[in-house]
Amino acid sequence: PRMLEYAEQNLAATDDSGKRYLRAYVNDFDAASEQIVRERGYVPYPRGHRPMTQFIIPRPFPPIPLRDGFRLKSLADDNDLAKVDRVLHRGFNHPGEPPPDGIRDRMRMQSGPHYRKDLNIVVEAPNGQFVSYAGLWYDPINRFGYVEPVATDPDYRRMGLGTAAVLEGIRRCGELGATVAYVGNDLPIYLAMGFRVLYVQQCWIKHW
Repeated sequence: PRMLEYAEQNLAATDDSGKRYLRAYVNDFDAASEQIVRERGYVPYPRGHRPMTQFIIPRPFPPIPLRDGFRLKSLADDNDLAKVDRVLHRGFNHPGEPPPDGIRDRMRMQSGPHYRKDLNIVVEAPNGQFVSYAGLWYDPINRFGYVEPVATDPDYRRMGLGTAAVLEGIRRCGELGATVAYVGNDLPIYLAMGFRVLYVQQCWIKHW
């Protein structure tokens, strides 16, 4: 309750009608937390539900298939921020070319305290452009990897490039000691590569 009270005072947003609101996420097996949000006036917001899926890292890690002419690289090998910005811009379906100030956002993303360039994987096309991106985060205490974000240029989808980038990042997490990897999504790409749904982070919302 104290965490929710703090969040309502400091983290709430305002909708178009001027009402303040806050979303809270409760795992679907956490009855105690569900009771807390209900008592504070929250109601379910199904559009915001987020499934949590898990990938058990195999040992040895099987070969990762990749189309001829394409290459897996990490940002520790080649941190071309313009190419990174372009693949993320196009990969999240924004029209046209990215704005010039997008590189600043990429620099901000890479300033995170647990960000590792060697765990952020790109697929380089024969023309030298980055066409798929998979970011991995590694927790050495709990020995897991977390996938975020993943994006593929629309011109290069359905070629297995996003899968290859994700698997390469997971493989590297496994070399560091991770036994599992997680992603907050149940898109077909993740299920096809071996992720399985563990639970759902149910979204609750309150307006006032």
